[in-house]
Amino acid sequence: MSDKKVVEALVSGGQATAGPPLGPTLGPLGLNVLAVVKKINEETADYAGMKVPVIITVDQETKAFEVTVGTPTTSALIVKELGISKGSGTPKAQKVGDLTIKQALHITNLKRQSLLSKSFKDAVKEVIGSCVSLGVTVEGKEPRDVQKEIDEGRYDEFLNE
Repeated sequence: MSDKKVVEALVSGGQATAGPPLGPTLGPLGLNVLAVVKKINEETADYAGMKVPVIITVDQETKAFEVTVGTPTTSALIVKELGISKGSGTPKAQKVGDLTIKQALHITNLKRQSLLSKSFKDAVKEVIGSCVSLGVTVEGKEPRDVQKEIDEGRYDEFLNE
């Protein structure tokens, strides 16, 4: 029976290095750290500029490894989708971007596996809720107002799976 070790890390998409946190953790396991880093960078290239959770499962006997990539935070995906550097420091007073319903749907589809919502409609509302603390409007409105409009069926043409 082989002995598996699991290593979890948060890396910059497509930019992991053999330095901390990966090198010191993987080196003692007898792995080719550069091969692991290369694989992580290939798997996370689509998330360039974002922090991405990765899980490296190592078979300590054979030194075989498997990389599983998680999804960046909803906030990170919103920031990337809008092409802004970060959320607003004062979200009530200063708005830093406006998300469209289509962009919210795209982010929801990326995050669907990790969201807690039971329905797709609730998952979209969960993504839109993240806009509140970022200082991002949705369709030019306050995110909470758009959540109410979703409840009222206003965006059903987009939300019916």
